[in-house]
Parts: sequence; C-alpha cells; structure tokens
Amino acid sequence: MIFLKTEDEIELLRQSNLLVGKTLAEVAKIIKPGVTTKELDKVAEEFIRDNGATPTFKGFLNQFGQPFPASICTSVNDQVVHGIPNDTPLRDGDIVSVDCGTYKNGFCGDSCYTFPVGDVSPEVMQLLKTTKEALYLGIEKAIHGNRLGDIGAAVQEHCEAKSYGIVRELVGHGIGKDMHEDPMVPNYGRRGNGILLKNGMCIAIEPMITMGARQIFIENDGWTIRTKDGKPAAHYEHTIAIGIGKADILSSFEFVEQVLGDKAI
Repeated sequence: MIFLKTEDEIELLRQSNLLVGKTLAEVAKIIKPGVTTKELDKVAEEFIRDNGATPTFKGFLNQFGQPFPASICTSVNDQVVHGIPNDTPLRDGDIVSVDCGTYKNGFCGDSCYTFPVGDVSPEVMQLLKTTKEALYLGIEKAIHGNRLGDIGAAVQEHCEAKSYGIVRELVGHGIGKDMHEDPMVPNYGRRGNGILLKNGMCIAIEPMITMGARQIFIENDGWTIRTKDGKPAAHYEHTIAIGIGKADILSSFEFVEQVLGDKAI
C-alpha cells in the first residue's frame, strides 16, 4: 500500500533526511587513502546519535544472513551496495559508496553518495558523474501526473547511452515511517508505464550503475553485492516528495559538497 504524506509529515521526513546529508558530510571530512571504512562507520554512528536519531541500518534484518552490523553501508569499487564496514584501509584510486539511513521523530531518512578516494581515473570519475546526473534526471520526472516508468526510463536512457549497466535486482523504494515502503522504484522502465505518481508520495530514487555488465552476486556475508565482472559501480540516492510541477528533494548533497569543494562530482 502506498501512503501519501501530509505537509507536516513531509517536513518530519525532511528533518531526518537533512540529518543524513549532514552525516555524509562528516564522513566526507575523513575519507582519504589509509582510512578504514570502520572508521567512517564510527564517525557516522556517533554523529547520528548525538543529533537525537538512530541509524536505521544497524540491526536491519536480512533473509540471507545476520542482521546488518553497522550504521552505514560502505561499498568499495566493484561492491554495488550493502558493503559492511571493515578494517581494510581505503587506497588511492578507490571509490566508496556511503549509504546512510536515520530514524528521527517517527520518520526515516535515506541517501547515498559515491566518493572518490585520492586520485581516481578519469574513466571511473565519468561513471560517478553519469550516475549522479541520472539521479537528477529521474528526479525531474518525479512529478504529479507522471508515471513510475518515466523515472526509470530517464535513468536508464542516460546511463545506457554511455554503455553502462543498470542493476535490475536492486531498486529504489517508498519511504516514510518505515525505511522501505511501496512502491518499488526501478532504475529502468518505459515512459508512460507504471503507477500514477501523486502529490504527497515520498520515494527514494537511487541509481546503481556499473561500468561493465549489470550482473551481480551476493557475497557469503549475505549482504555485500558485487558486480560479476569485477568492474566498478556507483550509487547515488535522494529521498524526494512527489510535487506538482517539481519534485521536492528532502535529502541534500549540499553539506557533502561544501566539504569536498572543487573535488565534488
């Protein structure tokens, strides 16, 4: 069932999502070669809790394995999503997608940003740039009166024009009092198809794009998703409210990009 949110509920969602954006900015301050993803997780969890929220990912149940053990997902290079923070130092030339969720005042926040670590190759930087562009092209279609397929088609067309892969097994989602609500929001589709978008619907749009083939697999930990061909993947995500004429972006990359400065994607 799809729940339409009131203006007051959307403002509560905005608070949770802006906290996600600020948390990602705290993480951005320390991302560099030699830092471990466990260190990123520690910074994120402390910041979330210090701001009166809880990390929604920590303890999240999983049919394929143990509950998620950390507060953020840190997916490095060919890891697409759900990477578990660990003690392996990041290396110069890596990329790391940091996906973060918060729960505050009864509502959830969810957003992701893929960070370059040190000096990243131009080819990989182009993947990041294209994936982020695709996110905003999808958001442009997230308006009252359009169809869900309009969002997916915008993402798919932009990325496939660069010969990138569109992961199909993983999708965006509705969001509200629960982190995952209806509807599912694929990153592929046909224009004019799918459910009708209505003012007050709140969804997370999250392109997960690969440099090579779109096929993926799950590691033995039951969480980490990797590309089958070992090529890099990028992941950007915003939580938005469907609006009349224009989507309302509830999360924010502004805080992250203030930290990154001229290194922002």
